[in-house]
Amino acid sequence: MRAYKLTFAALAVTAGLSLTACQNDVDGKGPSSPSPASTGSSASPSGSVPGSGGSANRSGGKGAGGKGTTAGTGSGTTGKVARCRTDELETTAKDGTIDGDPDGTVTVRLENRGGRDCAISGYAGVDLKTDSGSLSAKRTGEHANPAVLKNGASTAFGINYPLNKSGGSGVRVTGLLVTPPNETKTVALAWPGAATLPVTDGTGTPVKVGPVGNAGQGG
Repeated sequence: MRAYKLTFAALAVTAGLSLTACQNDVDGKGPSSPSPASTGSSASPSGSVPGSGGSANRSGGKGAGGKGTTAGTGSGTTGKVARCRTDELETTAKDGTIDGDPDGTVTVRLENRGGRDCAISGYAGVDLKTDSGSLSAKRTGEHANPAVLKNGASTAFGINYPLNKSGGSGVRVTGLLVTPPNETKTVALAWPGAATLPVTDGTGTPVKVGPVGNAGQGG
């Protein structure tokens, strides 16, 4: 009886050791088996980024696209180019009237001599000096397109004024004052147009100025 009990106890111990060994063997393989799966799972998103446009790729692409857009915007508009200064512009005026026109035209040309590209847009300030005082030109209301004026390049605008056909002495024009768009410094020029303007009671055709980039007739 004692021998049977010892044999039974020995079998129990052996079975316990075998079970423990099996469990250890399974446990030993268990962590290594999920590990490749886990590694593959973390590698899969990064590996699929270039082709799938994953979040990392979208972030990188968006950043690159943002820079491209900014560069494009800078090159297509005047946002990254400083405006043209009065001292950088060589300003000249000439008669641009064409025979048969009902009104006279003076073309004012602005040439970039600043040694750099500059942005210019809008209307210049224009005043005619006369023997009766200063006369400010009115804007035509035409749309003004922004532009980058390359170094050495020029742009122009037109001044339209009524011709004195009354036969009288009229109002004598003695000079022209031009202030480039968005500037405060004025350039004084000789008036190249007709010597006089008709005397009006305020109902006549006013002196008008067009936007920079529109030279007007004869420009």
